[in-house]
Amino acid sequence: MSRNHNYPLWTELPYAGEDHPPTLDSGVEVEAGEWKTYFIHHSRRHGFKRLDGSPIRLMIQDPGTIHWQEELKKVKQVLAGLTDHDIRIAKYWGEGPASKQWLPIADRLIDTYGVEAPRAARMLGALFSGMNDAFVVCWSLKYKWLVPRPNQLDPSLSTVICTPDHPSYPSGHATISGAAEAILCYFFPAERKKIRELAEENARSRLLAGVHYPVDNDQGLRLGRQIGSIVVDELKKDEVNGRLLDRPFTQYRNADLFPTDYTQAIPFEYDQECRSLLLSEDDESSSYTEWIDPKLFF
Repeated sequence: MSRNHNYPLWTELPYAGEDHPPTLDSGVEVEAGEWKTYFIHHSRRHGFKRLDGSPIRLMIQDPGTIHWQEELKKVKQVLAGLTDHDIRIAKYWGEGPASKQWLPIADRLIDTYGVEAPRAARMLGALFSGMNDAFVVCWSLKYKWLVPRPNQLDPSLSTVICTPDHPSYPSGHATISGAAEAILCYFFPAERKKIRELAEENARSRLLAGVHYPVDNDQGLRLGRQIGSIVVDELKKDEVNGRLLDRPFTQYRNADLFPTDYTQAIPFEYDQECRSLLLSEDDESSSYTEWIDPKLFF
């Protein structure tokens, strides 16, 4: 439970359009912060530690030092100026679990660089195990701090996509994208610029959707990159016959990584019904000004 906080808790306010606040019983995977990890360990004293036992000082700002009223203003400003392209970005990255869009990116890298089957499996194993660890860290903080969503601080706020049923800070999409960026850049340093752009777009998509504050995404990326760097440090220790196992691809082959017209590589018809307020199609084609309330919730 959060202490010394300067904000109402996630469990104290309903989502916009709903009658009752969320509860821990209704939260998504409340115990995920305790799940098994692969490149880090849980620590009773420090929260998490490296495999060698050294403590990890998580690189994330304490939410008690964040001005949430100003963060809410930024969310409203962004939503007031959304373009059709912004909406496509928000919906693309928000469709399905946060790890979904990283699979086609990794597959395209593997194909472009002609990675053989055993090494491709190692890369995918490292990527998804690392994202697992990033999720565990992220979820441990979400339910420790219980920061409310933007549409809890403003009961009139409508969002582009459904607001997830778990606390806001830090962003899960941003955290696992930071980890994915670090891990894929290790294997494919020649594609670093594009991989980083994709991670940052994924993080920003949550602000464009209205379901996260800017700081959720900025700090989530920072945290995820830290976890991803720890994963890379462990990967670099692996040797075969005295030689490093991994041979990162440094020759640039210009992999085509960005989504084409933001169409899902693995389409699926997800249930998009929400109890909380969603922007209508009419709203999405407007300037988004009629519902923006300049009065803050607190």
